Amino acid sequence: MLSIDLDFRRGAFRLQAQADFGTGVTGICGPSGSGKSTLLALLAGLLKPQAGSIQFDGETLCGAGCFVPPWQRHFGLVFQDGQLFPHLSVRDNLLYGYRRLEPAQRRFELQPVLDLLEIGPLVTRRAAQLSGGERQRVALGRALLYSPRLLLLDEPLSSLDERLKLQILPFLRRMKEETRLPMLYVTHATAEVDYLADRVMRMDAGRLQE
Repeated sequence: MLSIDLDFRRGAFRLQAQADFGTGVTGICGPSGSGKSTLLALLAGLLKPQAGSIQFDGETLCGAGCFVPPWQRHFGLVFQDGQLFPHLSVRDNLLYGYRRLEPAQRRFELQPVLDLLEIGPLVTRRAAQLSGGERQRVALGRALLYSPRLLLLDEPLSSLDERLKLQILPFLRRMKEETRLPMLYVTHATAEVDYLADRVMRMDAGRLQE
């Protein structure tokens, strides 16, 4: 499904990663500064490697003179703080990417996502009126409604306290089981990948290993 061979340098930091990813959830663990978020940014097209390639389902996204921009890769990306639009309602946040898709591209609809993440009662609120856990559930819902080919999760629970983490983890597992969407889940918390992941890899000093 996803095949990478990347060499990226920024200042004194160098990331080198070779891997093939299949379906299910792949957890990527490692300490802060090891390159986990940089790897997701490279996959999403937010950064460009100096050398190497990225292929998804046989399509070259990067390499051999080719660089597909982020908006054409159709990957979903969820950050640790959700990054909701503060001036929009929850409903409009959820439908932001959905409305930009052609009907034939839409794999998920609003009501099933509201039910899956139990966020139906929140749709009229603004982002500033949400708790941390509610914001992350809305961010996950927005990413799903974009109908991505691959979901990239960049430490989505790291800004939450332990109580909220325990509330969100079952929703992530439900997403995994009900949507069958391939995911890369980056975290420094091994308990999270033990709970969610089908496969675990480690990033250490810019190198990705089983």
